[in-house]
Amino acid sequence: MPCPHVVFQVLREAAEIAQLYRDQCRFPALCRADVGPVITSRYGGQYCNVYTEWTQRDLERNENVKFCRQYIVFHDDKSVVYSGPSGNCTEIKGEKLKCLNLTTLSKHGKVYEDDQFGCMVWSHSETHLLYVAEKKRPKTESYFQVTNTDNHTKHFFAPSDSRFSNSCPKYCPPNKPYITGKIIYSGQQFEYYEDWGEALVNKSSPVLCVLDIEGSNITVLEGIPANISPGQAFWSPSDTGLVFVGWWHEPFRLGLKYCANRRSSLFYVDLASGKCEQLSSNSSAVCSPRLSPDHCRIVYMECGIFGPHQQCNRLCMVCILFSVAPVLQDLLVVDTSTGEVTSLTSQEGSWSLLNIHRDLMVVSCSSPNCPPDLRVGFLPEKGSESKMSWVTLEETQPQADISWQTLNFSPPPEEDNSQYPGLDFNAILLKPKEMTAGSKLPLVVMPHGGPHSVLVSEWILSTAVLCKMGFSVLLVNYRGSLGFGQDNILSLPGNIGTQDVKDVQFAVDSVLKQGDFDEQKVAVVGGSHGGFLACHLIGQYPEFYKACVARNPVTNLSSMIGCTDIPDWCVVEAGYEYNTDIHLEPAILEQMLNKSPIKHVKTPVLLMLGEDDKRVPSKQGIEYYRALKALQVPVRLLWYPGNNHSLSKVDAESDGFMNAALWIIQHLSL
Repeated sequence: MPCPHVVFQVLREAAEIAQLYRDQCRFPALCRADVGPVITSRYGGQYCNVYTEWTQRDLERNENVKFCRQYIVFHDDKSVVYSGPSGNCTEIKGEKLKCLNLTTLSKHGKVYEDDQFGCMVWSHSETHLLYVAEKKRPKTESYFQVTNTDNHTKHFFAPSDSRFSNSCPKYCPPNKPYITGKIIYSGQQFEYYEDWGEALVNKSSPVLCVLDIEGSNITVLEGIPANISPGQAFWSPSDTGLVFVGWWHEPFRLGLKYCANRRSSLFYVDLASGKCEQLSSNSSAVCSPRLSPDHCRIVYMECGIFGPHQQCNRLCMVCILFSVAPVLQDLLVVDTSTGEVTSLTSQEGSWSLLNIHRDLMVVSCSSPNCPPDLRVGFLPEKGSESKMSWVTLEETQPQADISWQTLNFSPPPEEDNSQYPGLDFNAILLKPKEMTAGSKLPLVVMPHGGPHSVLVSEWILSTAVLCKMGFSVLLVNYRGSLGFGQDNILSLPGNIGTQDVKDVQFAVDSVLKQGDFDEQKVAVVGGSHGGFLACHLIGQYPEFYKACVARNPVTNLSSMIGCTDIPDWCVVEAGYEYNTDIHLEPAILEQMLNKSPIKHVKTPVLLMLGEDDKRVPSKQGIEYYRALKALQVPVRLLWYPGNNHSLSKVDAESDGFMNAALWIIQHLSL
């Protein structure tokens, strides 16, 4: 007869859980760091100022508050001599030293502030500012609208494809498909403009713009190919040209956010002649170009097009003639002459490089039980990486009541991938450190989305709060995750719904064998492809999971392909090659349906859907909701207006956590 056990006591009252969540929200996150110029004091010492920006959830104001902190760092160009805070912590409210109303200049549309295309870069002379904005669209009106015009206003009646026509002078000026000024196009006010999908809504045709600070004039750069959307730009030395990434947007635009495999290349445009030159391959995808300190080389990341959205990248370098230092990426030093890669970190956790200036690095470090801190250190000389020394500017204390460990798994022989054999995967396990003798912990399983993504050993608010409530949490990086090599990534397309599901279940079964967990108190939580896995797990193991929370889940590949901004994802992950003129046969659609969790419906489910989700449209969740209702399975749907795929607005994030926690408590009978 098995020995009786007691379920570990967890917080159950909504008010207590809300207060715990509020307490953990007090830890801010680092989002940016800048290093000022080196200054020599009157006593001969050298110092520089480090400016940092932080964000923090404000539950009362229902927004993410941004504030700045400044630090002073004395150094001798090789090591930090002294460091400390400088000035007060100040909320950033958008104070302006000089304000220019770009709308009145009427040169372009809305300025891009995203991380994909956007940039805001001073010229080396500090007289001009480079940025990206939406291309100005022509003024339109109805065919029947009467407008008071002067002799300088011209009306054009446009045919259905006039935006792309250069040979219809009867309707529009030849060779001027987007002409601006006092020209009004009739019949185009409902013209459809493609955009770049999830989190890039209304961003269709970016242009590079240069603002003359002294003259308050704006120049929209010409010479960039019409079939290219530019972004991630910076100035060449002497301010004679611009380097940028250009994405091909013909024959149509696909979702770009989290999709690093879109066809793109590195370009250089000469400001004097307007000539645009392509610097990298014509058949790959590139991102994150950086100029070397000696201004002679550009390094950038490159990967293949189509296939998995996230995959292993190559670090590439191109020599440029504008008139070799090591390159830092994720705290790895890469010797560009030998290709040798050396790590600069020894402590467990997640490290993030915020900035590097004259070999002074500003980094953030966190772990599952420790919020982010701020550190600085000098890049060591070659061969001395093991002597890397860090100085902490802003210290945070580990949460003493949370323990964590990384677990490594090898799938059993019957679940090995015959095409890519011998692949391993891992998971991160969080547990309350103090346990009552004889008690068993409830377990919350969290596979990541993507599927080609990864969960790293960093501070995550939701997992920390769950652990403090009394849950153990298992974060699973199944085969197909990033960080395990290209074969690991390529092993998953065609095997979603089987290989990834079995990996998660194998990890869960292995953890349960440790004996600290209650096998009757297991829940699964996931978003996007993680939601896809959560729904699969409760269907393929119907008596195992007692509760499920799915955030914007993929539930039916065959119906998703016609409404998502990434139709290629559905095709590739189902195991087929994608091209822009693909015609899906009924057999392929049937295979997609068979790989979808819509056919496996069990277990109480809490669904969370973002109204503005273009990545996994809310129709997916609603379809699943109706299937559950028809089978009389307990289901609840939360609908978040104004939220996209990430459900990251403060109100949606906090409400989602509270409802998820209470749903799990209810259906695990805690």
